[in-house]
Formats: sequence, structure tokens, C-alpha cells
Amino acid sequence: MDQEIKAKVDQWLEGSYDQDTKNEIKRLLQDNPTEAADSFYKELEFGTGGLRGIMGVGTNRMNKYTIGMATQGLANYLKKTVGGQEMKAAIAYDSRNNSDYFAEVTAKVFAANGIKVYLFDSLRPTPELSFAIRHLGCHTGVVLTASHNPKEYNGYKAYWADGGQLVPPHDKNVITEVQQIHSIEDVKWEGNEDLIEKISKEVDEPYLEMLEGNAISPETIKAEKDLKIVFTSIHGTGIVMVPEILKRLGFENVHVVEEQKEPNGNFPTVVYPNPEEAEALSIALKQAKELDADILLGTDPDADRVGIAIKNHKGEWVLLNGNQTAALLFNYVIENRKAEGLAKDNDFVCKTIVTTDLIDEFAKQQGMACYNVLTGFKFIAEVIKEKEGKENFIIGGEESYGYLVGDAVRDKDAVASAAMICEMAAHAKHQGKSLFDQLIDIYVKYGFYKEKLISITKKGMSGAEEIATMMKELRANPPASINGSELLEVRDYQSGIAKNIKTGEETAIDLPKSNVLQFFTADGSKISARPSGTEPKIKFYFSVNAKLDNKADFDKVDADLNDRIEGIIADMKLR
Repeated sequence: MDQEIKAKVDQWLEGSYDQDTKNEIKRLLQDNPTEAADSFYKELEFGTGGLRGIMGVGTNRMNKYTIGMATQGLANYLKKTVGGQEMKAAIAYDSRNNSDYFAEVTAKVFAANGIKVYLFDSLRPTPELSFAIRHLGCHTGVVLTASHNPKEYNGYKAYWADGGQLVPPHDKNVITEVQQIHSIEDVKWEGNEDLIEKISKEVDEPYLEMLEGNAISPETIKAEKDLKIVFTSIHGTGIVMVPEILKRLGFENVHVVEEQKEPNGNFPTVVYPNPEEAEALSIALKQAKELDADILLGTDPDADRVGIAIKNHKGEWVLLNGNQTAALLFNYVIENRKAEGLAKDNDFVCKTIVTTDLIDEFAKQQGMACYNVLTGFKFIAEVIKEKEGKENFIIGGEESYGYLVGDAVRDKDAVASAAMICEMAAHAKHQGKSLFDQLIDIYVKYGFYKEKLISITKKGMSGAEEIATMMKELRANPPASINGSELLEVRDYQSGIAKNIKTGEETAIDLPKSNVLQFFTADGSKISARPSGTEPKIKFYFSVNAKLDNKADFDKVDADLNDRIEGIIADMKLR
């Protein structure tokens, strides 16, 4: 074993760590030395979103000690920024193994530092934690979740007083404070536990009332109360709130998938608890077909993302991607707020730079501002905060199945989204249409935009280097054309410069620096390259578009656009 790794192992074996931890380290050293080395070869990095990693013993794992040290760093920053007044924090957790235990550890460290803690008494969706921070006047918040990662993982997401995840300058400042915690001896583990208050209904009720208030057309829901809905929480927190809000809105024909109803951190019925994956929704889809349902919805373990399935124009069940759902949702909210007399002159929407540009078209034609931000919902939350009191946020979203309706929450909210999606489906049905009919209508009116995402995983310690080399090569040698279409513009978000290839003119990109490249071609194609911040993979996003003159041409244009995307992928040698 590397001497540096061995020194870390010895520190844990000889230090004031609990005996169970030491026994597990000894077992790993004997039975699986490779795993032992991986558990200690580096520190689990506290990034701008917090912590995320495999659970286990060691410096590179999610455990009591890495979480305690992160919390101490966050507490130290809180004391420096808001000390002198009562400091308050809210904590929630999802259905993952150890999430409740990690939440207790977090609460105790906060309390030991003199911080008042509001701890949910049982699992809750991540968006309700965001709501609770603002509702209770907290300065920070933490949710224990690894979102849609496999069962071996857990995570620690930190929030600030606005209910959004950490953004500059707080993100870097908190990271700096966490990095100053070099030992578990630097952590205040016990004391002041009377500062920990358990919460439940006192936040649940205001949250649900807020969601009810989001409804644009309650009368339509009343008229289509028998809309046949199938819902799966995929063993996560969605079960706590989604059926309840649908019931309160008046939907009376909701079918919960029983096999996936029980919260369970082992996610026994799926390989991967991610509604982006068809396999995760396969049980629900079978039930939807048997019931001849109108719509199927599935939320991820912490209920901040939602996937849907509907019947297409041929009567076949299809899973919509995040861009298609976003297009339907944004269009519904924008058009029906106008129809119901709810629209304001200063309404705006917000999305990420890799989410469908169809939304920009909606906004342009409706005379409404659409702000584009970097990938990560915290940047949408930041725009909401900046515009508060000046402009009126109505909806935001990103292609990775995350959407937000209204500004009471400052993170993606699958509970609010599920409610609005069902209202949207009821509205379509009331007009004698399906949601897929609505999608085709949107394409005819605004243009047919088609998107695809592929992820290339590079595992092991060399993976990050391979990804860095790919990005370096794309920057140094951008293609002159892609799939036969001339390259017109390159946007490099790391340098902050957009370059016109024909004229050589360079303009500044008014967004924070980020390791993202975008290529725009003469035929309207857009290709984005972005290494993941949480996993050893690089993501490529493809967007193409064409005119759709009428519904009858849908299949032909759809096939043509798909061929264009596959042509781009082949030309860029990404397969």
C-alpha cells in the first residue's frame, strides 16, 4: 500500500474513531486491500454542491466523520457571516440507507455549535427542505441524499438562506472553511441538543397550500377529476407528498405502484433509481398499459426530478425525455396563465444552456424574457433571487428532468411539477387531445426541436485525465464542419468567450466560468460538451431543429432529425 495512504489508515486505526469503524478498516485491509486503498487514497471532496460518494469507512467515503467535518466547516462559515444573531438551520433526508443517521449527525454538530436546528421527523422531498429554509427563516439547510445515484451512494447538499444551493461567494467560502477542518478533533460532536426541534406538519401544510395555489385552472381539474394517473415514487420520498397534492387538487383516479411504494434505500425493484432510465419505470409502465392510463409519472429518491410516459400519436406508450416534458410544461404555464388572466407584464422564465431552445422560441413569441444559465438548478435559483421584486418568475427547468413552478421553492421540485403536469394532462384531455397531440402542435407552431444526450464514462484514476484531454483537443482543434454543416460559432464557457468562426469576432459570455463548450453550425445544430461535476463521465448534448408544416409530416421530420443527430455523433467519433 502507498505510504501516504497507509499513514491515513494508521491515523484512523490509532485515532479516536469508534471501534466499529476500526474493525471495518481491519476487515477491508485483510479481505479487500484494493477497496481499502480506494477508501483512503484521497479526501472526499466538498464541492460546490456539497458531498457525494460511496458509503463506508475512510476519508474518501460518506460516513459519520466526513459528514461531521463538512458540517463543522459549514457551521464555522455560518458563525463568521451571521454570528451575533440566532443562527438557524433546517435538515431533511431521503429514503437512502443511513440518510436518517447522517441527518442526526448533522443536527448534533450544528447544535453543538450553538445553531438552532429544525430536523424533519421523517423523510421528506428535497424541495420541501428548500421551502422550509425560507418558511422558517433559516440561514442554511442540508438535505441528505444522493439523488438518483446507485444504492451504495449517499450525499450531503448544502443550501443558503434563499433556499437555493450554494452559489458564489458562499460556495467557495464554505469549501475553504471545510478544508480547514483537518481532524475529527476539530469537530464539535456533542452539546446543546435542546436546540434540535423536530418538525413535520408545521411545514407540510404550508408547503401543500403553496402547491395548491400554483394551480392555473382548478376548474379544468374539476372537470377531468377522473384523469387516470399512475404514479411511482421508486422507493423514494415522492410517496410522502405527490399522492397527497394530487388528492388535494381534486384528482380522484390516482394509482400508486404498490411494488415501489415503500421507501427503501436498497431500491429492490430497480437497477438504478433514476426516472431518466426506462428500466426504472418498467413496472409502472406495465401497470399504466393494463389500466389504459392517461399518464404515468415517476419521481427519483429525493423527489426533485420527475419523468413521465404518455401514449404517442399511434397509441404506443413512450417515455418523454426532459426536453420534451419541459417544452410541454413551459408552454402550458405560459399560455394558460395568459388565458386565465394571470399573466404579468414582467413574467420571466429560466432554463439552462443545454436545455431545449424551443423554450427560447416560446418566450420570444410571447414577448417574455427567458434567461439562460449554466447547468445546475442553483443558477436558476440565483436568477430568481436577483430578479426578486423586479421581475416575476413563473417557471424554470433543465433537461435532466428538473422543473420548478413558482418561486416559493428555490430548487427543482418534482412534487410541484407532478401536480402541474397532471393539470396539463387534464387540460389536454378536456380539449379532446393527448399530451402528445399537444407536443406536435407545439412543433408545428414554433418549430420541431429534437435533442439527445449521450454520456461517455471513463472509469478509474485515469478517467479524469482522459476527459480533460478530450476537452483540451476540442478547444485546440474545433471541427471546421460537423456532419457536413459549417461551424459558425464556438462558445467556451471556461474562457468566457464566444467566437464567430467566419469573422473571428469574439464577445464575452456573461455567465460564470465553467468547463463547457458549445458548437453552433449553419443548419441550426447545437452540440454541447460538458464533463460531469459528480461522476467520471463527459456528457454531449445534441440539438437539431426543422420546420414542421403539419401533423401529418411528424414521423418523416422526426426520422430526418434523428438521422441528423446520429450523423453528428458519427462525425464526431463519439461512438
